[in-house]
Amino acid sequence: MSRIGLQPIAVPAKVKVTVAGQKVSVEGPKGKLDYDAPAAIKVAVQEAKVVVSRSGNTAEAKSLHGLARSLINNMVKGVTDGYSKSLEVHGVGFRAAVQGDRLNLVIGKSHPVNLTIPKGAKVTAAENQAKIPCITVEGPDKHMVGHFAAVVRGQYPPEPYKGKGIRYVGEQVRRKEGKTVQQ
Repeated sequence: MSRIGLQPIAVPAKVKVTVAGQKVSVEGPKGKLDYDAPAAIKVAVQEAKVVVSRSGNTAEAKSLHGLARSLINNMVKGVTDGYSKSLEVHGVGFRAAVQGDRLNLVIGKSHPVNLTIPKGAKVTAAENQAKIPCITVEGPDKHMVGHFAAVVRGQYPPEPYKGKGIRYVGEQVRRKEGKTVQQ
């Protein structure tokens, strides 16, 4: 029994949810998202709530029940409030800039790294109060925001000896002691 899957999803007044067969569309002030529900899952809109149910009690249907409900709930939250991830760029001479639909990173490599910003995402690059370059990724799709932030972080993950690299805001990097000379 999926406890999460049984809970109905409350739909705010400014959000429109439509279900056509297995295709669920959610439209709101921040954008429009689509989701194809698995065949074992049934989605229905009743009054101002979305109800997710399963067609049988197979192991596959049980495992997809809560997942489908969570994904639709994330879509409703995304089109109303949106999702955001912030990253910090630590390192001498490390910079980040947005140029059109590309994020340009200068992170100590022999060449600048250019990443294409996904459609529907808004990326900003600025400096915070401590003069550390910050990158903010915003958008209605939780998966897309998290994935692009992980791709940016993966270009130069924080290293434990000097602390250089790209990290999430508030992420703790465990520092290691370097080698010492034996006498």
